Amino acid sequence: MKTSLGLRLGQSLTMTPALQQAIKLLQLSSLDLQQEIQQVLESNVMLEMDADAPAEPEAEASAGEADEASGAPEVAAVEVSSDADIPQEMPVDADWGDVYDGAGTGSTSGKSGDDDDLQDYLQANLHGQASLRDHLNWQAGLAPFTPTESEIAAHLIDAINDDGYLENWEDIAQRLQEALGVSYDQVDTVLKTVQEFDPNGVAARDLAECLRLQLLQFPAREPGIQAALTLVDHHIGLLARKDPALIAKGSGLPQPQVELALALIQSLQPHPGRPFQAHESDYVAPDVFVAKKEGRWKVSLNPEHAPRLRINGFYQSMIRRADSSRDQLTLKQHLQEARYFINSLEARNETLLRVAQCIVEEQRAFLEYGEEAMRPLVLRDIAEQLGIHESTVSRATANKYMLTPRGLYELKFFFSSHVQTTQGGVCSATAIQAMIKRLITAEDPARPLSDSTLSEMLLKEGIQVARRTVAKYREGLGIPPSHERKPPS
Repeated sequence: MKTSLGLRLGQSLTMTPALQQAIKLLQLSSLDLQQEIQQVLESNVMLEMDADAPAEPEAEASAGEADEASGAPEVAAVEVSSDADIPQEMPVDADWGDVYDGAGTGSTSGKSGDDDDLQDYLQANLHGQASLRDHLNWQAGLAPFTPTESEIAAHLIDAINDDGYLENWEDIAQRLQEALGVSYDQVDTVLKTVQEFDPNGVAARDLAECLRLQLLQFPAREPGIQAALTLVDHHIGLLARKDPALIAKGSGLPQPQVELALALIQSLQPHPGRPFQAHESDYVAPDVFVAKKEGRWKVSLNPEHAPRLRINGFYQSMIRRADSSRDQLTLKQHLQEARYFINSLEARNETLLRVAQCIVEEQRAFLEYGEEAMRPLVLRDIAEQLGIHESTVSRATANKYMLTPRGLYELKFFFSSHVQTTQGGVCSATAIQAMIKRLITAEDPARPLSDSTLSEMLLKEGIQVARRTVAKYREGLGIPPSHERKPPS
């Protein structure tokens, strides 16, 4: 085998570090972006937050302009004045409050005192929330149980889930009978006692029993109580309608009684264990805002998610081109990385704004009229209009949210497949789901619409979809089939 040298001419695409960073920032959510910015600020001395938010980033300023900036002398003056009051040699066990009593510390010490008082108050009022099982076990310890009944109660309480429901009742009752040598009636008696514990409705085996246990806590003369018990025991499926007229028609109860019963039922807690769950509320903050101004829908970025960064003028003024020392090389590297990061952040904001504006222009009908006016839209449509790749659109819409007058939506919500219409056009899958939801909401409770009937009704409105497609959309909406929606006779 003979080896030789040769030249070959070709083209290839190389992912530069700056491009890789821009792609990484584009696909980050707002929370991940904040963490990434914080990490970069802590690791790069050249970067700082721009509280004044100037029109042009400070990164474009030259070294001479940085020297003339008003911020640099002020920083230097503060450092000199503060260092002058600190001893050169300090004991190892020195207290900072004893050593540093320079000018301007009066307000700081006062603030520190206020913070200490606040921390003392929070610590004094700090208390842990007991779990649902701990709360129930504490009540079981106070109940007049025999040793065997206490053991049965412990097993029942352990089987209660976080929502307050008793799971797998039949299996638990059978296992307790075999393990403890007790009868079914004994287990059932202990269960009824546990169901009297706080919170009301706990240890219920299903939703109907949970609501019934809570209704039994009301006085017998409470207006609407008997109608509420009748609905819970025999017409639980009708309660999802939330329409007094339809419920009265399906149950045979007078509509005034139904209205009073609904008011009682709506005051109940369908998940008794939820208040005992230790959780933190998750809030979704929008990345972009949409508002109609002068007859046009306009998009703006959330300023809290688009912070302005700039180059620190003081450190930039310390860079000398002719100096190649180790410190100078570090500063130059930090300056280059800082400029890359600022450019990548601005490119992310610009791409997100362009993609969001394009989505709004395509879905103006949704903003005006609702989900049934949603147009079919795919990533390729946005990519072709903006002249970018589909993967860029996908990254720009990942984990991003838009606040509209109709509510808060994820950007991916506005993308959906299309279905052919009888007139030769196309209709969005989201719009079809809204139509199905509207038809089922208006159906007769005694004669719920089947998937085939829904398909025929959609065909009359010009939407040609198969029965299995209707079933798929219905399941996606969380709506049960027609035989489950029909009230028991």
